[in-house]
Amino acid sequence: MKSLKCAVFTDTLISVSVESTFVRGLPGFNIVGLAGTTIKESESRVKAALMSLNFKFPASKIIINLSPSDVPKNGSHFDLAIALLIALQKESFGDDFFVFGELGLDGALKSTASLFSTLLFLSAHVKNAKILVPKEIALRACTIPNYEVYAVENLAEAIRFFSDDEFAATCLMSETHPIFKDVIKIGDEIYVPNRNFTLNFKDIKGQERAKRASLIAASGMHNILFEGSPGCGKSMCAKRIAQILPPQSVSEILLSCAYESLNNKNVDFSALRAFRSPHHTSTRSSIFGGGSLGARIGEVALANGGELFFDELPHFGKQILESLREPLEDNKILISRVNSKTEYETKFIFVAAQNPCPCGHLFSQSTSCSCSANEIKKYKSVISGPLLDRIDLYVAMDEVSKDDRSSISSEEMYERVVCAFRAQKLRQQSELNAKLSDKDVEKFCVLESSAQNILESAISRYNLSQRGIIKTKKVARSIADLSDSEVIAKAHLLEALSFRTRSEI
Repeated sequence: MKSLKCAVFTDTLISVSVESTFVRGLPGFNIVGLAGTTIKESESRVKAALMSLNFKFPASKIIINLSPSDVPKNGSHFDLAIALLIALQKESFGDDFFVFGELGLDGALKSTASLFSTLLFLSAHVKNAKILVPKEIALRACTIPNYEVYAVENLAEAIRFFSDDEFAATCLMSETHPIFKDVIKIGDEIYVPNRNFTLNFKDIKGQERAKRASLIAASGMHNILFEGSPGCGKSMCAKRIAQILPPQSVSEILLSCAYESLNNKNVDFSALRAFRSPHHTSTRSSIFGGGSLGARIGEVALANGGELFFDELPHFGKQILESLREPLEDNKILISRVNSKTEYETKFIFVAAQNPCPCGHLFSQSTSCSCSANEIKKYKSVISGPLLDRIDLYVAMDEVSKDDRSSISSEEMYERVVCAFRAQKLRQQSELNAKLSDKDVEKFCVLESSAQNILESAISRYNLSQRGIIKTKKVARSIADLSDSEVIAKAHLLEALSFRTRSEI
């Protein structure tokens, strides 16, 4: 019996040994071990690929076993392992060697949508592994830690790889992905800055308070709500925040790619953080994950490390908005089904936009509002107090004026965000300001005595909950970082409190 290693996702990642043997009997090809339809179909692909190399099948019955045999498996990336076990007579390929790849009928080796996420999560389970992958995914794979990556283009090269040591040495990948060539170093960590500002704050005229709030929100990943008349620039600000968020570490980029690939997409590394903007008609399963097919990943998990934007917030269903409270508070979401339970991180910045009333002109000085008091109350009652308490900054947008002019650009704002981000990391914070635990808030959000007195008097004036007090401190900490201040001064706290007031809801 011969064996090679592969891996597969169930509710967790499973290392799979692909075993083969030739037994006496009528010639045939049988795959066992709870193999799904995709793996069963590999029989035809493997046969065609081997025949393209003029391989002659033995007059025996071929049995392929996927161990452990009691775990359901699926995925076309098992093709290469199956073909190599049939084509080669090696008794052992090494315990630390994994092979992945889908075969074309002509023997070409291809990547799959889920392969990158499989490689990423495998690296967390198996240290110092050697992997053989298709060349088209090798550049991304070699960036994953704990791997020695070898790349081949087709089945012929894969067979030669295991029979020719000199050729195998030439397949070793040592290149670096282009985005990792432009990095910044803070302490012992490497971060990848964004240089792509296709959506620029310079395009927004006026709205200086909204831009200031956007800068604060981005520097600490604080949740923010924009409220204003139609066309005042709420969505423009929200979409531009994603491009000025703090730089990502290598591990954050890898995790983001892993989550994206779980959404059945071929992904590549990007310095831009994730941006997800589901429509208000989206189903609960599409936003939070799950569905009839199992614990599928949803929008809140895909937004991890980036921005989740809800435009027209009151138009989202009450159940969706209430379900948003847990991922905002706990920074994780658990999707439970009868046969699977999967937990995803949800450390995103939540950005929302809404009109002040159904017609949108409640704040307008030029257009009268046509909504009754009951209509406005009903419109805003969809958003509960507990959800609003999880919002860090509230911004009432100004009405558009002919005198409005462009001011600060995204490039300038991003440089300030990076400086605030550097300050947070040099304080040895494990999380950005908005995601600090209550214990870390006491450690890092230190107030001057005058600022402490202001906060104590503001608790009753603004009717702050315990969560509201902590969030105010976190926002003030980000404002202090933007001012390059070690402690939170009175001015920083007053500005943070100014963003706690909002229109009556």
